[in-house]
Amino acid sequence: MAEKRDYYEVLGITRNASEDDIKSAYKKAALKWHPDRWVSGTEAEKRTAEEKFKEASEAYSVLSDSGKRAKYDNFGFAGVDGASGQDWSQGFGNLNDILNNLFGGAFGGGFGGFGGFGSNGGGQRVNRGRDIRTHVRLTLEEIASGVEKEISIERFRECPECSGRGTKNAADVKSCPTCKGNGQIQHVTNTIFGRTMTTSTCPQCRGEGKIVTNPCRNCGGTGLVRKRETVRVRIPAGMEDGMTLTMHGEGHAAEHKGVNGDLLIVVEQLGHPQLRRQGSDLFYTTTISVTDAILGCEISIPCLGGIQKKKLDPGTQSCTVIRMKGEGLPSLNSYGRGDLYVKVFVWIPKRLSRTEKDALEQMRNSGSFKPDPSRDDKAIFDREKNIF
Repeated sequence: MAEKRDYYEVLGITRNASEDDIKSAYKKAALKWHPDRWVSGTEAEKRTAEEKFKEASEAYSVLSDSGKRAKYDNFGFAGVDGASGQDWSQGFGNLNDILNNLFGGAFGGGFGGFGGFGSNGGGQRVNRGRDIRTHVRLTLEEIASGVEKEISIERFRECPECSGRGTKNAADVKSCPTCKGNGQIQHVTNTIFGRTMTTSTCPQCRGEGKIVTNPCRNCGGTGLVRKRETVRVRIPAGMEDGMTLTMHGEGHAAEHKGVNGDLLIVVEQLGHPQLRRQGSDLFYTTTISVTDAILGCEISIPCLGGIQKKKLDPGTQSCTVIRMKGEGLPSLNSYGRGDLYVKVFVWIPKRLSRTEKDALEQMRNSGSFKPDPSRDDKAIFDREKNIF
């Protein structure tokens, strides 16, 4: 297997390229290497075009997403392994659709002029079902270990009575008389500069090339019925709030046996009563009394795996930070775990009894409470205060 090339090298851009630069570079690559433009080439040329297009599409899927791009810049391919969001072995998509998705059809009705480059080598349009976006709520404990969830969604699925054809009788699916089964029609216009030809989607069959003459009563000829179904999804450990998992083909079904849309699952992290998260690290604060700080004590720390005990040395200072290595969350790509940082505050009482005041006065007069010049507590505080 050939070694992967750097994504920036694939698109021919620099690492500080803007979003517009990335789009423009991908447009050029798609126009040059889309397999539908090489249908008349040799087998070797077709294979080369296929690999080049896959490579450019994978690079664009990562660099066009700010989150994936940041991970790639920091960790290389390891940071985005398996997370490019697309299985490029499942087809290349229609070139017109790719260009219109990139530029929003802002060029006089889109890129209809490339009508000869459909996904099946002809003009017929392949329907694609709509994507479904839903949310799943996870606790920190579930994020730490990974979890399997059941998600209930409503989505369109093939009509059971007509098997998604839109009619019970296959003979009732006819070739469109307007476009003669091509899915597109051509318009010729005479101008002072000569004759021009444009191509547009057939208005009768909407680009499918076929029409249903006797629609199924159950689905009205669409071939789809709405169903509530349950989907099981495995959520990997280390997911962060706002991240999206994509389940290909689990969205709405498309009319007339087209390609299913995707199910997009957005992770929503639930708040924890005691722990705060920052990346893969966790943070916890606790308060101890003056006497415990002076004499030393044992504190209980709520870790994700359960309560852990930690001994504090006599003379513990306020704002002391304890690092518990490996007690944080796993990284999404399974490269180690974060840490748990515990910050200890010392509580100073405002009201004391006469006996307590007298005892403290005696300790002060004895010199026990004088600062130790050998300790640089200010430097320690300055170093650790920014952790929280």
